[in-house]
Parts: sequence; C-alpha cells; structure tokens
Amino acid sequence: MDIPQGNRIDPALVEQLEIGMSRNQVEFLLGTPAVVDLYQPNKWQYVFYLKNGDNGSIEKSVMTLTFTDDLLSAIEGNLTPG
Repeated sequence: MDIPQGNRIDPALVEQLEIGMSRNQVEFLLGTPAVVDLYQPNKWQYVFYLKNGDNGSIEKSVMTLTFTDDLLSAIEGNLTPG
C-alpha cells in the first residue's frame, strides 16, 4: 500500500499560481502550507512524501513560496514526486 503524507495538490491548481497573488488567495487555492518557519514567515513550504508500497522507496517533493509585502513574489520547486 502506498503511503502519502503532506500536501498532495493537483498540478492544475499549482499552474494557477501567479506572482502577485495575496496570501489569502494562495491559501484558498492550495490549502494551508505544511511548514511556515517562525523565523521566516514570508516563506511557505508545501511538502509531499510518498512511500511506495511495492518497493519501499520514498519520493519527496517540496515547493517553496516566498511573499514580499504579503504578495507572492517567488515560486521554487514543485509538488511532483520524484
């Protein structure tokens, strides 16, 4: 049995992200981020792990969103496991 953990987000939703979106718009679209660092509150991380039930391999993906003046200013990574 495959074991998924974290933010599993439809790639079509990720494609709708646009620089300049507000935090509320991003959260409405993608949901609550897995990690918001207390010391870097302007960076949100969406993390997804998938443990393959067939061979035990683990796939990890991370997408980091950066906000400037409460608007999305940078998108790094993706949520496609691999």
